[in-house]
Amino acid sequence: MRLIVFLGVVLACMSLRVNAQTLDVPLTGHRVRPIEARSLFHTLDSDFFVQRDGTTYVQTGDIPAMWLRDAASQTLPYVRFSNLEPGLARQFRGVIAREATDITIDPYANAFTAQNTVWERKWEIDSLAWPVILAWVYHRQTNDASIFTPTLHAAFRTIVATYRCEQRHATCSHYRWPHATTTVQTYNPYTGLIWSGFRPSDDPVRYRFNIPQNMFAIIALGDLSIMARDDYHDAALANDAAALAVDVEYGILQYATVYTDATHQIYAYETDGYGNYRFIDDANIPNLTTLPYIGWCSAYDPTYLATRSRILSVANPYYYSGKFAMGLGSPHTPPDWIWPLGIIGRALTATSSAEVDESLSELAETDSESGLIHESFYDNGYWKFTRADFGWANALYAELIFRSVAGMGATPFTPGSTVIAGEPISETPTLVPFLVQLENQGRIYEALHAVMTHA
Repeated sequence: MRLIVFLGVVLACMSLRVNAQTLDVPLTGHRVRPIEARSLFHTLDSDFFVQRDGTTYVQTGDIPAMWLRDAASQTLPYVRFSNLEPGLARQFRGVIAREATDITIDPYANAFTAQNTVWERKWEIDSLAWPVILAWVYHRQTNDASIFTPTLHAAFRTIVATYRCEQRHATCSHYRWPHATTTVQTYNPYTGLIWSGFRPSDDPVRYRFNIPQNMFAIIALGDLSIMARDDYHDAALANDAAALAVDVEYGILQYATVYTDATHQIYAYETDGYGNYRFIDDANIPNLTTLPYIGWCSAYDPTYLATRSRILSVANPYYYSGKFAMGLGSPHTPPDWIWPLGIIGRALTATSSAEVDESLSELAETDSESGLIHESFYDNGYWKFTRADFGWANALYAELIFRSVAGMGATPFTPGSTVIAGEPISETPTLVPFLVQLENQGRIYEALHAVMTHA
């Protein structure tokens, strides 16, 4: 790894074709400009705040609050650099510690203030899964066992207990939210699936069992089980997490996979467990588009491909196509407003370089003048947008750049293969030759060092 870093820096310094901080990216389209390596670390530079207690508060861009999901997602692309810049490991340990504390304060809250008070209390299954994934990825990258504190252990127990309770929401849960007119209140209480109030977009669910969130919970429970067994030596918690994951997976196979004809099976986005389904996709992750990214299946899985074909088309009412881009939107924003998260998710799970290149070009044509990624934009007028600075999207965009033009491999969320047995973790296709990847790596490492030293 260090040899590759050294070669990348040398090649970057030797290159006379471009500024040392500008990446070599083969973009197409009409609004093309250089991609500055330093812009890839904007959220790391602007949204991470080390607190007096040693924890790290991660603001979600231009909203003064810390979402559990967003904070983990803003951290994950940069964990691969933890062993190169000592200050990073300290910051990331702080994110893990702070999220553990917040979970023990209120496992149903999805966002917290800098003072560890609840900012928003929308119950979303994935809000408890992302912190587990972050702890897992960080430990696998660094072997730093100092993250395994009593507070994180308590958070792990709280996560499993909360998921268990929400499997039996009607008889166990005390969580309530004002009635949402878009939500169907009836559901099958015996599916094995975890009940949810809101989607990753913070919008109310239509049917109580959101499938991508349940899939993501399975992945997190698998990681949690291993950490409970190997690092906390807590066999009871490890076994409970593993058994819960089996229950939820059975529910997905039983209630969330549907045949569209005699041969093609697809995943539903939501179901009530009584035979009613929602066949859509929302740009916010976890979603159906990004199942290979989160580690559920391979990008070549037949059920996934059939699902992807449907949701990335006009069959999905939240898939839009305009003058400047095409991609997933969300009921969180008006019709014809595309989310860059959806474009990035499509690219991360693509199987061809052409699809990745198309996605990167769309992002280059619709981002801000400073290279930052919006929450959403109008597909026929990119100058109309929501949220000028969206930390999650900026970080995931950096992940796409790291993979596609710098040859940095995916950071798996699972122990070695996908949840679907026998399928490998997918890699994002690269766009440039190996030597150019090394040059881009060198520029990225230089930019990271400049950010960490405030040069």
